[in-house]
Amino acid sequence: MILVVGANGMLGQDLLKQLPGEVQGIDLPDIDITSFESIQAAIDRFRPRIVVNSAAYTDVDGCESNTELAMQVNGEGVAMLAMATRGVGAKLVQVSTDYVFDGAKGSPYLEDDPTGPLSVYGESKLAGELNARFNPDHLIVRTQWLYGLHGKNFVETMLKLAADKDELAVVTDQIGSPTWTADLAAAIRALIERDCRGTYHAANSGFCSWNDFAGAIFAESGISIRLNPLTTDKLNRPARRPLYSTLDCGKLAADTGFTPQPWQEALKQYLKQRKG
Repeated sequence: MILVVGANGMLGQDLLKQLPGEVQGIDLPDIDITSFESIQAAIDRFRPRIVVNSAAYTDVDGCESNTELAMQVNGEGVAMLAMATRGVGAKLVQVSTDYVFDGAKGSPYLEDDPTGPLSVYGESKLAGELNARFNPDHLIVRTQWLYGLHGKNFVETMLKLAADKDELAVVTDQIGSPTWTADLAAAIRALIERDCRGTYHAANSGFCSWNDFAGAIFAESGISIRLNPLTTDKLNRPARRPLYSTLDCGKLAADTGFTPQPWQEALKQYLKQRKG
């Protein structure tokens, strides 16, 4: 049996639909991943052979002023999950992020490239990666720029803003791969089915800026709006972001035969599903 922790979240709900075999989900208040007793009780209850952790504190700017909470949820919680799963011989699948990199490489990141997070969020997620390794039977899946049907995301924010505005300024100097949670869930399924271990990158193929992504959202939705360029430094956000954090997903394709579709196609499918 596969247990999805953080099952009520945007990725968690897609994992419940797509993972193979018997799948159960758990989330607050039935599990608190900052409490070992709570984690152990869930493991004892479900006796899973695989635990997929999609629970996280994902407010990137909020993490800057809530360092302790970020580390508890994204770092220490994973250590406790690793110890509990190791204790019953279960695999731990940990979802991580491109924010473990500094974005200075200038080409897509490989799994074994040096990490160098710029933010508390990135540091806490890197701590989670390191802690996941307490369980030798671990799978770390890094992804980026997630959007999906079951949570707040960039696509919905852009569509909401476009309903009230004639023009928007969107960042042009951050480059990455917009990734639909349904496609990420399919990639995680492929990795689980092949019993993969270690670290993998999984994101929709191709890359763009946030400004390009916004333009595609509006074009696919038939919305006419003026998009102005904006640089990251003008935003003055609390947390620093990597400017070029595209992930090389070649290892995923080589080891599973699964290649996530281009981000443009994923966006089209997402927009059709949200209307349906």
